[in-house]
Amino acid sequence: MSTKIKSISAISARIILGLIYFVFGLNFFLHFIPTPPSSGGIADAFTGGLFQSGYFFPMLKGIEVLLGAMLLIGLFVPLALVILMPISINILLFHAFLSPGNTLMGIIIVLIHVYLAWAYRDYYKPLFNSRSSVSLK
Repeated sequence: MSTKIKSISAISARIILGLIYFVFGLNFFLHFIPTPPSSGGIADAFTGGLFQSGYFFPMLKGIEVLLGAMLLIGLFVPLALVILMPISINILLFHAFLSPGNTLMGIIIVLIHVYLAWAYRDYYKPLFNSRSSVSLK
């Protein structure tokens, strides 16, 4: 695969992931996408508990909007990907265990995320050094 094709695919994947996070994060605040009907059960109990905390969803969705925008404009992409990875994994796990009907979207998000982590892997190499080269005195 040529470098140009790799670059185009990485940019496309970055924009798709950025759009997912930006749009769905912003929807929490502006409500422009209709909320699907409640399925009841453990998924509703879980999200209800998070909503009752008062801070969790505004914080989470604020992070999604901010970092989704960063992905869209290409600003601090490796950092945005690191911060968003636990959110992507939790989206997948939530749907896999609590709401199995929507697992495909979680799989797609994680696959795009893993592809981007691979595309930006050179930025992460220093994180995997077993010893720091900086001596603390």
